[in-house]
Amino acid sequence: MLDRFLRPLIDPPLNALGRFLAGAGITANTVTGAGLVFSAAAGVTIALGAYGVGLVLVLASRLTDGLDGAVARATRPTDWGGYADIVADFAFYGGIPLAFAWADPAAAWPAVVLLAAFYLNAASFLGYAVLAEKRGMVTKARGRKAWYHAGGLMEGSETIAFFVAFCLWPQAFAPLAYAFALLTAVTAVARVIQARRDFPDQG
Repeated sequence: MLDRFLRPLIDPPLNALGRFLAGAGITANTVTGAGLVFSAAAGVTIALGAYGVGLVLVLASRLTDGLDGAVARATRPTDWGGYADIVADFAFYGGIPLAFAWADPAAAWPAVVLLAAFYLNAASFLGYAVLAEKRGMVTKARGRKAWYHAGGLMEGSETIAFFVAFCLWPQAFAPLAYAFALLTAVTAVARVIQARRDFPDQG
């Protein structure tokens, strides 16, 4: 929901840093790989109960998630780069809730509910992107992307905010996760409704 408003503020410094990294010979795929390493390290540290370190690593993984696209734009975006980026993103989204469940068994059910909401949302998001590509739809509301990004109530900005909140207040993981899951499910349902309107039956 907030991405379209934050992108004009975030993109200029990200793009400047992306150009610097590209000039230094660092590729977008390297940055994506670094982000995946940060995500895995965040999961491990959170699972061990080191929530402060986990927070730093979560933020590092999200920074690299934004930077890989900036480096790609400064060089040459590729289909593989876009594919690797989304796979790394969903590895992060799945790994962090699992890490909290590992750290505290009482967080297991909230984590399961949250992951189920993520699963539903991913299906609605990626399915919409496939049909949008098929119909030649384009949008730059959330920056230049390798595929069509349909908006929603819960987007990247809100996701980062919840993951930061998990690390800052791990004792409140359960209510935060349930709230996050509910809002994510609402996002998915709204996107399905939008898809029904945008992709009516034909033939």
